[in-house]
Amino acid sequence: MRPVVINYLAVFASTLAGFILGWIWYGPLFGKQWKALEGFTDEKMKAMKMSPVTAMVGGFITSFLMSFVLAHSIVFASAYFGMSGLSSGLMSGLWNWLGFIVPVSAGIVLWEGKSWTLLFLNLAYWLVSLLAMGTILCVWR
Repeated sequence: MRPVVINYLAVFASTLAGFILGWIWYGPLFGKQWKALEGFTDEKMKAMKMSPVTAMVGGFITSFLMSFVLAHSIVFASAYFGMSGLSSGLMSGLWNWLGFIVPVSAGIVLWEGKSWTLLFLNLAYWLVSLLAMGTILCVWR
């Protein structure tokens, strides 16, 4: 059995890409819509227990975990299917999104009573993020 080789610079780059994409997605692109769909006001956001810096550090750590696990998923998928390059990254991102992000995220509608629009806004972010991460991880060898 061959050892699993992970490019940690690519993991860091894809972590950074996912983190920056989230900042743009939930900031300038869709921040106002997201806040409205969540029922957040500026006052509610200021009263939250977690500071913005702490939340951003947490977001970076979770982005790293996702990138790290996706890198391993790509290695396994590449070995199993014999795929490599861009198609391997895109397929791994898509299937991980469909198999893990979509079912878990559906709970915001099914159990939390949030809107379908919020679900689709979040799902679109995760799809774009995983596709970008998968692309970076597979292209940067």
